[in-house]
Amino acid sequence: MHLRSVEIQMPDRAAAAEFLEGPWGLVDVGTRSDTTYLRGTAARHYAIAVTEGPARAVLSATLAGTRAEIDTTWDRVRKAGLKHGPWIDEFDEPGRGAGFHVAGPGGEPYRFVAEREPAPAALPADGARPIQVAHVVFNTLDREAATRVLVDTFGFKLSDRTRVMNFLRCDDLHHVVAYADSKQATLNHIAFEMRDTDAVMRGMGRLKDAGYPSVWGPGRHGPGNNTFAYFVAPFGACVEYTA
Repeated sequence: MHLRSVEIQMPDRAAAAEFLEGPWGLVDVGTRSDTTYLRGTAARHYAIAVTEGPARAVLSATLAGTRAEIDTTWDRVRKAGLKHGPWIDEFDEPGRGAGFHVAGPGGEPYRFVAEREPAPAALPADGARPIQVAHVVFNTLDREAATRVLVDTFGFKLSDRTRVMNFLRCDDLHHVVAYADSKQATLNHIAFEMRDTDAVMRGMGRLKDAGYPSVWGPGRHGPGNNTFAYFVAPFGACVEYTA
């Protein structure tokens, strides 16, 4: 299982998609109804989806896996009594996956999907473009409770912790989800993986030229040992380049 994508809702979908395709460096793979899909260079259907809506919101952080993995998680979610939606036989999106939505203890929206269509081929290696979504971080009132749900019900493992954050993984990345202590349950940031530190620096230059200087970085984190640069996107979310 892996973190495939993040789905967001924005009042001005076109402007958000323009930023993500333009200075951010993703590739537009089409619009269906009121949703635009964008991918990185990895062999994934898409990395982020932007849906037109009345208010800014995170609709889901999507974990993709085999049908057996998703079925197992579905059974665990129902037994745990977590708030969840119905099983959906086919999502109208690239990959045509089947699966379900479920809320974490702080209301953070997750979705588990088993894709029917094979992933598209990887795009040519490009040091200037993001590869894939790397992780999503949620602010939470109770990170230990949130961590227990991911470990006990979703099957994640705790990779690391600091005084204020817990880092969790479901594949070979150091973390794909993290929780940060906060007085309000909100999105903290969405991170996109770059090829290497040089690519992070190149991305910083491109964003600065487009009028979006970094708000933190460049630097290197302790947990994960990853280089980073953070930016505030014009649609209000904090986004990160990482390697």
